[in-house]
Amino acid sequence: MNNAEKGIQILQLTNDGDKLSPNQLSLLELAINNHLSELGQQAFNELYQKVLADDYQEYFHNIQHLTKDHEGYIYWKDKVIEHYSFQNYEEEKKAAEQIAAKCRYLESINVEVSWNTI
Repeated sequence: MNNAEKGIQILQLTNDGDKLSPNQLSLLELAINNHLSELGQQAFNELYQKVLADDYQEYFHNIQHLTKDHEGYIYWKDKVIEHYSFQNYEEEKKAAEQIAAKCRYLESINVEVSWNTI
């Protein structure tokens, strides 16, 4: 199976790519356009296997339960809680860690995590 065929299957299994993280979607685009290095090809093959196993969720800045969609919306356990975009990776990571800490705190005191409570 070539990259284009794998890409089509990935799109079919991820709601046309809407369930992929921005990084995963970029990798998919590079694969379909045949612009992958050897390392990139390995990463794409891993993504393909993860999608087939339905185990491809990528957490935002590797923070469990925190995800970001393609429009910049931040989710905690699939609930929209924030919207932002940073040019600086370290600033974005710091903000993500702060949001996750707030979410964990709210959960610890039995307050529903939402856009309003954050």
